[in-house]
Amino acid sequence: MTPLPPRHLDILEIARRDGRVDVETLAERFNVTAQTIRKDLNELCEADRLQRVHGGAVFPSSTVNLAYLARREIAAPGKTHIADHVASLVPDGSSLILNIGTTTEQVAHALRRHRDLMVVTNNLNVAMILHDAEGVDVVVSGGMVRKTDGGIIGEAAVDLIRQFKVDFAVIGASAIDEEGTLLDFDYREVRIAQAIMHQARKTILVADTTKFERRAPVRIGQLTDIDIFITDAPPPPSIAEICAAAEVELIIAGDTHD
Repeated sequence: MTPLPPRHLDILEIARRDGRVDVETLAERFNVTAQTIRKDLNELCEADRLQRVHGGAVFPSSTVNLAYLARREIAAPGKTHIADHVASLVPDGSSLILNIGTTTEQVAHALRRHRDLMVVTNNLNVAMILHDAEGVDVVVSGGMVRKTDGGIIGEAAVDLIRQFKVDFAVIGASAIDEEGTLLDFDYREVRIAQAIMHQARKTILVADTTKFERRAPVRIGQLTDIDIFITDAPPPPSIAEICAAAEVELIIAGDTHD
């Protein structure tokens, strides 16, 4: 194998640490042009060391999720738009289940001003965001706490969720393939997501468009199982067609939404 140039090694190390690299930040860091960085990324992707995404590249993995803090930063403005739109759909006095994910955490922030909500969650971060919100009662599932992201997983979490029938489930997914399959990395988390969907009168999927660029090995379900899909930019045409055929409400909560 041909040794990699020093800059390529540095880019790989940043991607391994943060989960993602972007062209502009790398260009500034290495004091080179964006065109040079794009060439570097293309070469690393051709060698299967990285996977190209819009604006940069991600460290490739079909079985390991991106680092939690890196996921928080990816598509952060889009996640805020998505969360604000979810909050606009949820009336005061509702009951919800929020699952694990950085986008559902943004939804929790957007719900803090609501009144008379009951929120069930297996996400310690969601619980901490909402625990002191005056108009929100929080129920936290039992189970094993995953150190990487504060998610609570296991059969105890599933059992708790099955005790509720709520107005809304708000779920995320790690990846969405071209056939509309919702995917994740941890089968224990998937079991909880499936239980959440089953216990809700209406299921809202929240996922930014980077999820169409990723792969994950465990099936949650299909887009056709969802009532409302909220994303931050127009999805691939095949996804829009699936939503239209299944009467899934597709909402683009982008910068021009307002």
